[in-house]
Amino acid sequence: MLTNINPEGWPQPRGYANGMMGTGRFLCVGGQIGWDAQGRFAQGFVDQVRQALENIMAVVQAAGGGAEHIARLTWYVTDMDEYRGALKELGPVYRATLGRHFPAMALVQVGALVEREALVEIEATAILP
Repeated sequence: MLTNINPEGWPQPRGYANGMMGTGRFLCVGGQIGWDAQGRFAQGFVDQVRQALENIMAVVQAAGGGAEHIARLTWYVTDMDEYRGALKELGPVYRATLGRHFPAMALVQVGALVEREALVEIEATAILP
């Protein structure tokens, strides 16, 4: 079980947590990109995010966990403006995959990802009971 940590007096963050604490087995999920098990890329940024999140969930579930066990997500995007422009569409995609569980998160723009077609890469840390 994870506990959301927010310093006293700080505003409650929306869509992420300032900190997550828990005990259990750590699962470090390597960066997942927007391709399926056959290596086919989803088309467009939002669909690549959907696929990357589904890939993360597949790894977490293979270890016996669920979305509620994800303590941290780190997003790497190749175009921050594309991310910002897709926020309205990303909310439903995120909730369809991870529900209303919002772990500690960071999001950064990078110059490129290893796979040329990748628009986003997301890594996760989960703490399983």
